[in-house]
Amino acid sequence: MSTLPVIAAVDGSDDSLRALDLALDEARRREAPLRVVHVRQYAAWARPDVLLAGAADADDDPVLDRVRTYLEDRPDRPRTEYLGVEGAPGAVLPELGSTAQLLVLGSRGRGGFASLLLGSNGMAAARDAECPVIVVPRPGREVDGEAPVGPGPRVVVGLHVDSPDDATLDFAYTEAALRGARLQVVAAYQWPLRSWAVPAELVPTMIDQDAVANETRALAEGFLAPHGTRHPGVVAEPYVPAGGAAGHLVAASRGADLVVVGRHRRRLTAPARILGSVTQAVLLHAASPVAVVPPGAVEPQDLPEE
Repeated sequence: MSTLPVIAAVDGSDDSLRALDLALDEARRREAPLRVVHVRQYAAWARPDVLLAGAADADDDPVLDRVRTYLEDRPDRPRTEYLGVEGAPGAVLPELGSTAQLLVLGSRGRGGFASLLLGSNGMAAARDAECPVIVVPRPGREVDGEAPVGPGPRVVVGLHVDSPDDATLDFAYTEAALRGARLQVVAAYQWPLRSWAVPAELVPTMIDQDAVANETRALAEGFLAPHGTRHPGVVAEPYVPAGGAAGHLVAASRGADLVVVGRHRRRLTAPARILGSVTQAVLLHAASPVAVVPPGAVEPQDLPEE
């Protein structure tokens, strides 16, 4: 297992303590150290001369003191370190991800409005961190729709067969293996398909829906095969529904241990980091924790021509 730590971002809120519990479990599973981080946010208008992030005294931090007490009697607790940092959490947390194998935080912090489904710090970390980020929602979130659910623990992953990402699939398989869980692979396809007949007029295509579904399933199984070889103990179950991927992933989150989605890869025409509409919708509405995985190695088509 990697010796890089699992980072739990805490701010004293109940949301962050739920994230801490999950981070503790992840560190145990991965045989990794746990790093508990509290970013003390300063007011930009009051501290214009302060750098983006600076060290704070972890021994004089009420939030970290509360966490120490919260964790002191936990059995089999991994090696744990506490870090206090001063700065803007939305910038500091993604930067800390460069020295971690996983970053875990709650969906909202202490300063979030009650109506927010996801706080700005969670959004920034999921969008910008170099490591996978798990966002833990508040309990009791209701979701619409139905998805097939079997017994036992379950990890869900979204697969876009037109642009699959091995990093996302590898993370999902690894999580399923660590948890002893089944892997439900949601490979949704758009239906009905439409094509342009004349300008500004869409007409249905003559393609058979069963053919589209079968082709999507065949592609999904092909992408999953090498990951199954590397993780022979993981049972992967492709689920190939018609319609938008976001709604199906949210529906599948009911009762799931984790939903895994990818982040868009940066391209020459879109160099900024973006989550993508499906990933953002899942973060906002899923009932289970959501892992956002940064894209894997750059593919040849993403490189500039020489």
